[in-house]
This record gives sequence, C-alpha cells and structure tokens, in this order.
Amino acid sequence: TRSLSITSVEQPMVEKAQGDKVTLPCTFVLSEEDEGPLDIEWVLIPADNQKKEQIIILYAVDRIYNHYYSAMTGRLQFTNPDPRSGDGSLDILNLKATDTGTYQCKVKKAPGVQSQKIQLTVLVKPARTKCSIEGSQEIGKDVTLKCASQEGSPLLSYDWRRVSGRQELPATSMLNKNTGELLLKNASQDYSGIYSCVASNRVGTDECSVELNVTPPINTAGIIVGAIIGTLLGLSVLAFLVFCCCKKHREKKYEKEVHHDIREDVPPPKSRSSTARSYIGSNRSSLGSMSPSNMEGYTKTPYSQVPSEDFERPPGQNATFAPSKVAAPNLSRMGAVPVMIPAQSKDGSIV
Repeated sequence: TRSLSITSVEQPMVEKAQGDKVTLPCTFVLSEEDEGPLDIEWVLIPADNQKKEQIIILYAVDRIYNHYYSAMTGRLQFTNPDPRSGDGSLDILNLKATDTGTYQCKVKKAPGVQSQKIQLTVLVKPARTKCSIEGSQEIGKDVTLKCASQEGSPLLSYDWRRVSGRQELPATSMLNKNTGELLLKNASQDYSGIYSCVASNRVGTDECSVELNVTPPINTAGIIVGAIIGTLLGLSVLAFLVFCCCKKHREKKYEKEVHHDIREDVPPPKSRSSTARSYIGSNRSSLGSMSPSNMEGYTKTPYSQVPSEDFERPPGQNATFAPSKVAAPNLSRMGAVPVMIPAQSKDGSIV
C-alpha cells in the first residue's frame, strides 16, 4: 500500500551567515489512500530534551498560521504560497545567531505521516578586526604584529601579508593562524612597510592593516643625562622658593613681635579735657565762696597755666591754689543772701 512520502533530499546540516536567507527543504508526494485533511507543521526542537518542541509555522485547513513563535515573527514563510502542491519548504529571512537549532518538518494526511529533521547553524562573519604592534620598533629587536576580530563565529583563521615593498613576509617571520600573531625576529629597516591581516571563517572575511617603521636605537644615555639635569634644576628652583617663603615668614613674625612689645611699654594717655575741666571747676568753686569785698585782692590764674595732659607734677606734690587775701564771710551761717554792693573809686566812677 502506498502512502505519503517526503521526497526532498535529506540535508542533516545547513550553515548560513547571519543576515542571510535560508530555505529548509521539505517536499512530499501524497497517496490516493491519504484522504484526511493536509497538515504541514514546522517545529523547533530545543537542545534540552526536557523542554517541549516549539511550533513556529503551521498549515492546516487551507490556512497558514505563523504567529506561534514571537522570536521569528515576520521572518517566516512557506516557500510556496500553496503548500498543497507538494512543497512545504520553509524560508527564514534575516537570520540571527539565535536561530541556530534543529528544525523538523512534519507532513500529515491521514493515515500517512512523515517527518524530516535539519540542523541549522547560523554563523557570524568576522567583523571589527583590529591590528596592532607590540614591542620596540628598533633595529635588532623582536616585533609582534597582532590581529583580532571583535565578532565572528569560530573557527576563525588569520593570515598576514605584506602590502608595500616586497610582497612576501620577512624570512625570520613566524605566523600563528589561530591567534593572529606574526613574530618578526631581529627586525631590520628592510622590514618597514604596511602589513595586512585577513580574518576568515566559513561564511565571510574581514581585514585590517598596520604600518611598521623600524628605526635605529634611541640614544638612551643622552636621555638619562638630560633627565637628571632637569631634575636637579627643578629641585634647585623648588629649594629657592621654599627659602624665600621661609624668609618672608620670619620677617613678618619679627615685625609682629616688635610692634607688640612697643604697645605694652607705652602707658595709656591722659585725658586733656578732663584735667582742664577739673582745674577750672575748682577755681570756680573758690570764686563762688568769695564775697565782693574780698574780690579786690584776688589774683586770677592765667589761662596759659591750666594744667594739661603733658604737665607732670613732681612726686609727692599735690596741686594747691593760693588762698585768697580776704576770707569770704560764711553767709550760710548768717542765713543772709549775698548782695553785690557797688563801690566808688577815687575818681568817682562806679566799680
């Protein structure tokens, strides 16, 4: 008895680059005995056997359902819009590295059932490849040219070539294709030039370049002597600045100490106005106790003799005033009010 059969050539493994399109084949032939509805189902088999299969696209009851797997939404389609023609192949667009896995095509038309598995590997092309130089670029030294890709699926292989001058690599060079290192031993000026590195894997290539310039050795002795002299000069300038700062600080400190000593030795000044007022007040009190009759013999003190703050009395001597020639009568005891009586001079004028 004939039944449903898958006719596409089995491809256990398919490799494609990221960003490309892949077609997973699944063609079939129906039998006259297969009378049930046609179902075509593509599933993603997880690497972990404990997880369930994930349906990614389905054809059933003359309809296509492609919304089961959100990670591939918009990137899945049947190769033939009408799978009933016997072509249930699957197209995956804009491949990603996460699309790597095992895919299975299942064709059902009762009582016939057939399936086929395909292993898809999405590889990443080499990208962002960088070249660099390690070591001193001096005559007689060993120089290493390095090459590494920031992106790219293994297995990556590296190859160096010389672009300028002689195309072949120096005779002393040693290349490691797995690490991308090119060792140039005992470099000479003939090694100078532009070198290019090509990184490659099964789906693509990428390259970078670097310029090598081998020069004579640098005069290290002169550099060391210059550095020593420069250091000594710098220390001398620093010491001079420190000396100047210390000297200025000592001068300021001395000025403050001398000024402080002078202020402590000087006595506080005397009040000129208070001394003069006290002296004048004492004279007025004396004048008030005198009667008009006694004023005749009173001798006034000149204003120029008023003591000031510059006047210093001899030690032990108190300020005294000359007593009046005529003692004033004590009017307070008599209870009388003093009256000023005019006097007549010899020439008849009133005084």
